[in-house]
Amino acid sequence: QVQLQESGPGLVKSSQTLSLTCTVSGDSITTTNSYWSWIRQPPGKAPEWIGASHYAGNYYYNPSLQSRTSISRDTSKNTVYLRMNSLEPEDTAIYSCKATFRPTGWESGGFEYWGPGTQVTVSS
Repeated sequence: QVQLQESGPGLVKSSQTLSLTCTVSGDSITTTNSYWSWIRQPPGKAPEWIGASHYAGNYYYNPSLQSRTSISRDTSKNTVYLRMNSLEPEDTAIYSCKATFRPTGWESGGFEYWGPGTQVTVSS
């Protein structure tokens, strides 16, 4: 079974850049029809999709965050990365990595697996 583990700094100062790593085991980030997403949930708010890495190497972003977000991957390390710059206290959230395996013929959704998430606090 696929397992995901997020890692990165728990505390970041305002205006700095956040770098997070999602290390994947049990399956490959290049598995056909798989997506590897970053989602965050600020305290007391709904989860927000940040973006995703497609198994074929494409990347997708939330338009509201795209200007300061970059997702990348290292297939040799089976790892997906998130970089977000110009952080503000409003970016404080639990950041999670999610794997989606979409069966052939499905238009959306799929089988999902989540990492435990990592708390990121942005100090002013």
